[in-house]
Amino acid sequence: MRLSTRGRYAVTALTEMARRDAEGSGAPVALAEIAGAQGLSVAYLEQLFARLRRAGLVRSARGPGGGYRLTRPASAISVAEVVEAVEDTISAAPEAGDSDEMAQDQRDLWRALAEQVRLFLSAISLQDVAEGRTAGRAVPVPGGTPPAGEEPG
Repeated sequence: MRLSTRGRYAVTALTEMARRDAEGSGAPVALAEIAGAQGLSVAYLEQLFARLRRAGLVRSARGPGGGYRLTRPASAISVAEVVEAVEDTISAAPEAGDSDEMAQDQRDLWRALAEQVRLFLSAISLQDVAEGRTAGRAVPVPGGTPPAGEEPG
């Protein structure tokens, strides 16, 4: 799977916002605060937040004390939404040039893997990440049987 730093940094930044929002202030968070807390570049965050804003995940507040707010509760924003907002693609599928040389069964394998990654990230919210509830998660199987040891949902 190719997941660039854009996706990882966007999840990191919005998780930081989710943690701050959980503290109950409701105040906008400045990019400089996120950058300082997470060791990220403000200039890079500006680029990411432009994409996140266009995707409707954050909104900006101008003026003194301005910054960004999540547009929905952190529990209602999946990690997949964040990654899809800033990545060109989430894919484990082969590159276009590789497809010519690769057997159909191998292409199917990589497409299936990409779909499993998407399903996994769709099942985890920013709040889950902020509260450390991501370890041991299984990929949900739509219409299928749950992984061993798990109850049907």
